[in-house]
Amino acid sequence: MAGDAESGTARELLMVLVVAGAGLLLAVLAAFAPWPQWPGHAAPASLVELHGPDEGQPPAAGPTAG
Repeated sequence: MAGDAESGTARELLMVLVVAGAGLLLAVLAAFAPWPQWPGHAAPASLVELHGPDEGQPPAAGPTAG
């Protein structure tokens, strides 16, 4: 009887981990996959936008060491 309870607990824990992993995978795919653009509409915002530093301006903060 104790063996039945342990296998049921392990099976339930495994199911919870599988569902959580699937949800995490779907969230990552939705966040980082390219979203379709529709003609005539604004481009969808992305999660991360990479911008290089503006070379015409000095850095916002000076050196902190020294």
